[in-house]
Amino acid sequence: MAGTAKYLMIASMDVDPEHEATFNEVYDTEHVPSLRKVPGVGRVSRYKREELTINIGGEARKVSTPGEPAYVAVFEVESPEVLTSAAWALAVEEGRWPSAVRPYTKNRRHVLLKLISDTD
Repeated sequence: MAGTAKYLMIASMDVDPEHEATFNEVYDTEHVPSLRKVPGVGRVSRYKREELTINIGGEARKVSTPGEPAYVAVFEVESPEVLTSAAWALAVEEGRWPSAVRPYTKNRRHVLLKLISDTD
């Protein structure tokens, strides 16, 4: 399904610094593998925000994003219904995520994007 997803679900959040190592370990070794087993979930990519400098109007500008979460996970999904399925509901509660990670996250944001155009 990689590269063919019609929807992206983006989960962004911050984590308390003292729990960052556990957050990353559980996300990569438990949470993502559990969610990847849900029918209709494709590729999952994780990112950490960095400072952005971009050329706009012929000059390099630093772009400030105050309040934006540091961590972002991008889930390719076949349809919005994947996110309300029984399989998804079970997967998000598996492993250590609910008890060892979720309580230490904050500034959580979830966004669903529908593909409207695609070029190679």
